Amino acid sequence: MSGKIGVNYGREGDNLPSPYESIQIMKSIKVGQIKLNDSNPEILTLLSGTKIHVAVTVPNDDIIRIGSNDSMADQWVRNNILPHYPDTMIRFVLVGDRVVNSNMDVNGTMEQSLVPAMRGIKSALTAHGVKNVKVSTTLGMDVVQTRFPPSNSTFQSDISDSVMPKLLKFVNGTKSVVFVDVYPYFAWSANPTNISLDFALFGGNITHTDPGSGLVYTNLLDQLLDSVTFAIEKLGFRNIRLAISRTGWPTAGDIDQVGANIYNAATYNRNLIQKMTSKQPLGTPKSPSLIIPTFISSLYDENRKIGPETERHWGMLHTNGTPVYEIDLTGNRKISEYKPLPPAVNNVPYKGKLWCEVAPWVNEMSLPAALSNVCSIDNETCAALAPGKDCYEPVSVVWHASYAFSSYWAKFRSQGAICSFNGLARETTVDPSRGRCNFPSVTV
Repeated sequence: MSGKIGVNYGREGDNLPSPYESIQIMKSIKVGQIKLNDSNPEILTLLSGTKIHVAVTVPNDDIIRIGSNDSMADQWVRNNILPHYPDTMIRFVLVGDRVVNSNMDVNGTMEQSLVPAMRGIKSALTAHGVKNVKVSTTLGMDVVQTRFPPSNSTFQSDISDSVMPKLLKFVNGTKSVVFVDVYPYFAWSANPTNISLDFALFGGNITHTDPGSGLVYTNLLDQLLDSVTFAIEKLGFRNIRLAISRTGWPTAGDIDQVGANIYNAATYNRNLIQKMTSKQPLGTPKSPSLIIPTFISSLYDENRKIGPETERHWGMLHTNGTPVYEIDLTGNRKISEYKPLPPAVNNVPYKGKLWCEVAPWVNEMSLPAALSNVCSIDNETCAALAPGKDCYEPVSVVWHASYAFSSYWAKFRSQGAICSFNGLARETTVDPSRGRCNFPSVTV
């Protein structure tokens, strides 16, 4: 397995460089591996003759079909692998993306089809003489029920009793690896008071000793990885290796998303690269001296991603292909050789009131449908917008949508609602209320 740093080449953005331009960019910054969310034939053709290793993905929507019929698995391999292999250095086929998760239906058709689909793809590859392509799938950290200390870790009980033993048996039997999305940012930002930012950013100034194993940890990433390894061992598998399918740090986020800034993102990724490209593989305290294939998320900022603002700011490059910050993926550049970064200004959680409003860059034509959808949730969210009520005037779709967004967010944030509305809204610390119209707010 390659110890060269990989990147996730996602394409959910407007006006991104073309695949040809993107591959030229990746070659210029010495990307060692690429992970695709699909098996795009144009990209795979363009990668032919390069030394870049590739991980392709079988979409979740194809799993049931492939898992139910070996001929479908063979057809997928014929259509997506054989036209490109071996000229394109495909090294991993990932069957599905986070199919196994904390919210999965263990009796669902897709979940039950996952391992048969993996088995079918592997059998088809072998039948066609493709022997050095490993088959796996991608897990999220939410499959682990207890993460700290790592030695106490277990998988979620329903997952542990159903799909995980079959999945791990396949991985073990084919000498493959388990791919895991590992984001120290989320673990730290959910508990910034008790988890040190220095520990999350590989600062090296803090250590934690696992009381169960006696292992000493100098960073949060190693703790998270070892929590997966300990959970795997509890199911009876002791030699299964891990790969990191996604990791990184966001460069920007919503006001209530602590620590999402360029300073932290550059620091995390630079230190990550130093660790993973060490001439002597470092592994983790639980699995020392092992190469861990690692794919940074992501190549570009992707403005079409939905969810909190951080979702659109994981890229090392802007959408026009220029760097968000300096980065050397080879690990040859010393940390001290980089230029100073802009100071971090949001490493302490914001305390106070927040409102949700229409983002200033939004096309007003996209607002009526969103406004109608929000106001149809219940009779209270938009009651103040009725004719004659306190917030009816001014009669403007922007004004009405801003009130509706803020009202909905304030009412349902405790249930997981976010101020995004498919990219139409943003958080603000400035109270939009005017006259008799008081916008509902969130206090954090």
